[in-house]
Amino acid sequence: MAKDNIIIIGGYGHVGKIICIELSKWFPGKVFAAGRSLERATEFSQQTAGKVQPMQLNIHEPIAPSILEQVKVVIMCLDQENTALVRACLQHGAHYMDITANGAFLHQVEQCHQEARAYQTTALLSAGLAPGLTNLLALQATQLMDQTEELNISLMLGLGDEHGQAAIEWTVDQIHTDLEVMEEGRPVMRKSFTDGKVADFGAGVGRHRAYRFPFSDQQILPRTLGIPTVSTRLCFDSRLTTRLLAGLRTTGLSGLLRQQSVRDVVVRSFSKLHLGGNGVAVKVDARGTLKDKQTEVECQLRGHQQSNLTAKAAVFAALALYRSELPYGVFHMEQCFAWSRMRDWLGQLVAVEIQVNGQHV
Repeated sequence: MAKDNIIIIGGYGHVGKIICIELSKWFPGKVFAAGRSLERATEFSQQTAGKVQPMQLNIHEPIAPSILEQVKVVIMCLDQENTALVRACLQHGAHYMDITANGAFLHQVEQCHQEARAYQTTALLSAGLAPGLTNLLALQATQLMDQTEELNISLMLGLGDEHGQAAIEWTVDQIHTDLEVMEEGRPVMRKSFTDGKVADFGAGVGRHRAYRFPFSDQQILPRTLGIPTVSTRLCFDSRLTTRLLAGLRTTGLSGLLRQQSVRDVVVRSFSKLHLGGNGVAVKVDARGTLKDKQTEVECQLRGHQQSNLTAKAAVFAALALYRSELPYGVFHMEQCFAWSRMRDWLGQLVAVEIQVNGQHV
């Protein structure tokens, strides 16, 4: 029995669809869009003329071993509460990949490292935009210095872009949360959407004030790259919307989002909000030393359509998994790939600028 199928769980969702379509160009008929609704999966399959196959699968129920026996790679586009499905994949010889930004869950998966090695499988995490591209840009910044002391990541998203329902709900839910970050090698608690810093995203985007946000890269990079201080911040291309959310957090009104009725209204508003464009930008500001001299590295990335960039990064990683190019175990993107390889893959989709002490490299 051939073990050559690819299952994308959440495959008929906003990002999942793009991943399915891209992978079906390489493996027509071997890519399965999976989720709870067989009707939605079948409808999407018909739109692809059968290049993507439908599959009914509920992540809250055990996955049948007979399914995994024919699967080479499982790609997860949904948030999970435990590692049961991850471990099932690894134990049945299926490589696993995840694009979630949930740091607590990713830390759980990291504990499966020895299990993955024992079953000769790989789990690849942080395989999207943030975390994902942000991790690789951070790696690039550290490689331009002998030692990195501090890393500040800023992400700008366009409100005019199309965002999936799950992504909107996750973003709204994080506005009033607390997050753990590493400062000088010690974990500290900070409030989401506070402590704004101005980031210069470069040509056509300019300077925006971004605020702390619980993307998982800031918890991962201290472990994988050994950086003592890391933070990740978020803003939108609509400065008014960014300031409004920061104001809600400052005044304590963001706590109203804990009420389901208020949350639902805000989620619907974000779904219909089109105050900006579809641009996306990442800025990595790193500080450290090079040849015993204080050094600053800036990495800028600009592109369009967050979902497309997320999917493009995920497909890059999925192809490496499918070809069994990676070592066995649990890894994040920056532990397996160099930025230069991702840069070649993205091609003209992004504009990238890298500076060391103000000089382009």
